Amino acid sequence: MSESLPLRLVLASASPARRKSLQAAGIEPDVLVSGVDESLVVTDRAEDLCLELARLKAQAVLTRLSPGVDQRMLVIGCDSVLAFDGEILGKPADPADATRRWHRMRGRSGVLHSGHCLIDVTAGRRAEAVASTTVHFADINDDEIAAYVASGEPLAVAGAFTIDGLGGPFVERIEGDPGTVVGLSMPLLRRLLAELDLRITDLWTKIEPGGQSVEPLGNVRS
Repeated sequence: MSESLPLRLVLASASPARRKSLQAAGIEPDVLVSGVDESLVVTDRAEDLCLELARLKAQAVLTRLSPGVDQRMLVIGCDSVLAFDGEILGKPADPADATRRWHRMRGRSGVLHSGHCLIDVTAGRRAEAVASTTVHFADINDDEIAAYVASGEPLAVAGAFTIDGLGGPFVERIEGDPGTVVGLSMPLLRRLLAELDLRITDLWTKIEPGGQSVEPLGNVRS
């Protein structure tokens, strides 16, 4: 494979936070939502659930791609769940569910697991792993819970919280990579790329003023 072949990353997720994480690290991904029905996967292990969903999302997007001969294409699928009190918590079902969760979680801690599945479409190879981070929640009061749930943010995210949005003040501290909680661990992505004989610097891009065009900075090694 030519060393000058440009590298394209497709993010199999609608998550703005995951896309922003990649962009902040110098990577401009294409976005293609998988449409996977997450209720189809049933398991009592949070790590198995998030990894299987990440795998299904990447594979679903893979079937819709047509890689060109002039580029090397990758797909990254991710999924996150919160393990708390022996339960697996994804996105809340409704505001009442989010409220109940926060009444239980406040002043306590859980483990956020994010599954990552990286597929090298061109080479037909795959690397996958789970990143886990312990989250310690603040002992917030009922009014804060009500206001946070009313904002709508906790309804759209696994575990009913964020650290990079309105929920940030309600997390006292974390033990692990913050990117795991956001939904995409950049250190783990770097390791997965290495398993596929790639460097994360191969994915760096230069965005021109106004964001109108993207110029690859790195080249893929054979």
